[in-house]
Amino acid sequence: LGVFFLDTDRALVLLEEYCKKLRKPEEQQLKKAIRKVMGIFKSSLFQALLGSFTKKATRHGITSHPSLPAALTCDVLGYQKI
Repeated sequence: LGVFFLDTDRALVLLEEYCKKLRKPEEQQLKKAIRKVMGIFKSSLFQALLGSFTKKATRHGITSHPSLPAALTCDVLGYQKI
């Protein structure tokens, strides 16, 4: 159950570190998008949805899963999922 929350915390740390490296004018749009993702991860709505998802996954015995925060990051930033 706590794996998703740890993934979210790890994603936030990595996004913050990456944001600090974006200093060029042409990188500011990307920085804005990353900050948007970070705000979503920190929101109470996202945390509630994440909690609901993890409870359902646990009830259904799902032990192998992709990282939800990583998938959402790809969606918001417009990157293709691998």
